[in-house]
Amino acid sequence: MSTADAVVPDAAPEYVLRFSCEDEVGIVYAISKFLVEHDCNIVESQQFGSRTSGLFFMRVQFSACDGGILDLDGVRREFVPIAERFGMGWDLRELTTKQRVLIMVSKYGHCLDDLLFRAHSGWLNVDVVAVVSNHPDMQHLTESYDVPYFHIPVTAETKAEAEAELLDLVDKYDVDLVVLARYMQILSDGLCEQLAGRAINIHHSMLPAFKGARPYHQARDRGVKLVGATAHYVTADLDEGPIIEQEVARIDHTMTADQVTQVGRDNECIALARAVRWHTESRVIIGGKRTVVFK
Repeated sequence: MSTADAVVPDAAPEYVLRFSCEDEVGIVYAISKFLVEHDCNIVESQQFGSRTSGLFFMRVQFSACDGGILDLDGVRREFVPIAERFGMGWDLRELTTKQRVLIMVSKYGHCLDDLLFRAHSGWLNVDVVAVVSNHPDMQHLTESYDVPYFHIPVTAETKAEAEAELLDLVDKYDVDLVVLARYMQILSDGLCEQLAGRAINIHHSMLPAFKGARPYHQARDRGVKLVGATAHYVTADLDEGPIIEQEVARIDHTMTADQVTQVGRDNECIALARAVRWHTESRVIIGGKRTVVFK
């Protein structure tokens, strides 16, 4: 049999444990000992101890030594005493399971198009289960990927009903992550609280210097030399949630406002795609107003 005809075995299922707690002696030993006792092999391990906050953050990726499937619920139950001993905030999940993502968009489709393409190509381990918009403009693009599209108009008078409809879709499609891919509506405080830790937004990182409409045009008129984009978790404090990723690019006086806008939108696509990938791979841990990102 030739090399080309050889059968490549399926990769062993992998799992990820992610946690944070007060830093103290013995945490890494306890984790390693637990995994050894459960016949698991560590594939990747990253940790960070903050000298300023006194917090310890860790992400451990592992598989069963025999390449089999773990009884994940049983492993979770048996891990509880360790989590309680160190006061951990933690989660444990199968890494290969695709996260179910709902994308929200308004009239600018560059981030939506980028995410749909990356998901379709397998570059993001996600399943885009629905797209919600306050405009009908992106329906054709969305449906070209066989993704359901929901047009939910929003006015000051219908905002509460629109958000209730959105939450119904989040429940119906068992959504793990909501992505605001240039969704030009401010979410209510109540909705932000319900989606805490599982909603990501993207915006140009010139805020607050260039608020309002046409920020890239404002930046160009002021002679800005760098433009950027910030992907962050959604909170009730507008555009002030914990930052996951930022991307910047240099511009100069020869560029038109449209060229600056294109550079800025490229930044938005890159920063948002990285944030979605790192979140769905359990590489992000929120610590107060900051994040720890294990790339």
